[in-house]
Amino acid sequence: MSSGGGAAAKPKEEEQDGMSVHSPCKPHPSSASSLPKDQAQAELELKLLEALEIYPPIKLQGIHRHFVLYGLMEYLKKSFDRDFSSEEVLQLLDRFYNLEMLKTDDEEIDILNHEEDFSLPQSYFGKEEP
Repeated sequence: MSSGGGAAAKPKEEEQDGMSVHSPCKPHPSSASSLPKDQAQAELELKLLEALEIYPPIKLQGIHRHFVLYGLMEYLKKSFDRDFSSEEVLQLLDRFYNLEMLKTDDEEIDILNHEEDFSLPQSYFGKEEP
């Protein structure tokens, strides 16, 4: 079970300047100050994903779009005690979903905007209750 020559070649392949090519690089010391911002962003993204359990992104399509967007805004507002604009929420969602796919087609808009005259059938008016 000895790998012989393969083991000697492996360190050359895996190590480059003392670091493994398969592990993430250590952050530059100047980027350490951005850690709280990254942590806050991660918390925001996690809260958004929690909100998506209540307000599924598929409902961002069609007539429910504005209600779902408002629900997401309110959920984040309650979680972080600050207001979120719809643009901010859509920007966050765009990191996880292709929002272009959720836009309605022209055909769907025509169906939603189609109006028909409605009238009750004559048989409805003919019935008199004693």
